[in-house]
Amino acid sequence: MTGLLNSASYGEPGPFPGLRSVSVLGMHVNVIEFDSALALAHSWCLRPEGRMVCAANVHMVMEAWDDSSFRAQVNRADLVLPDGQPMVWALRLLGQLQRRRVRVSPDFLIRLFTLASESGTVLGLYGGREQALTAFTESVRAHYPALEVGFANSPPFRPLTCDEDQAVVDEIRAANVKLLLVGTGCPKQEKWMAEHREKLDCVMVGVGAAFDLLGGRTTEAPRWMRGIGLEWTYRLGLEPRRLWRRYLKHNPRFVALFAVQLVGRAIGLSQR
Repeated sequence: MTGLLNSASYGEPGPFPGLRSVSVLGMHVNVIEFDSALALAHSWCLRPEGRMVCAANVHMVMEAWDDSSFRAQVNRADLVLPDGQPMVWALRLLGQLQRRRVRVSPDFLIRLFTLASESGTVLGLYGGREQALTAFTESVRAHYPALEVGFANSPPFRPLTCDEDQAVVDEIRAANVKLLLVGTGCPKQEKWMAEHREKLDCVMVGVGAAFDLLGGRTTEAPRWMRGIGLEWTYRLGLEPRRLWRRYLKHNPRFVALFAVQLVGRAIGLSQR
């Protein structure tokens, strides 16, 4: 893993003009502000191409650190947004002028829904429980009556068979979905998007627990907690049994390993 800590920390050109990425413990995170990310994602919705958009946070970075194959999948994504506040701090400490986070749920999605309504983009939903998807769909239709929800699927927790997976792909394509929200949790949702990008002509966005949040089944952390990077403590309070092991495993290691990356960067700069 030493090579990942010593990998380039400077802004590097991304796959699109003007789009830069920075290595945070070996995982590429794009340096991009909210409005630019929104415009880019919406422009992709108007093209018949498969795109993969990830929402980077500490959990994703550490999953990528522990699993090189997952890291490679994320690093091939079309857009990796600095979703968590720690990602903004990391980019700044690595010398990037990232002003604020691109908070995917709900801020980014709400703005994207408005643009999708205006352009006639068909929305698809994949992941979450049946009740959460129903509540989410009802909320979208109430607030964005012009936005068509053409596909909604709550997959089983087990892996799909080849026939089941192909049926999902066929249904998404038949519905002419151009914006697909994938909410099966990290790293499962990112792996699914990476495996289906060449099979689907739509923009796939990993949204985590957005179906529960925007469907009104859970609540978001207060603004002051989000601003100082304590959103995770709020979520831990809501779901302690599910989340305590994740945070205990990932958060301390991220702080320690990123500190090593910063030291390595400082040494590299002093030697130039």
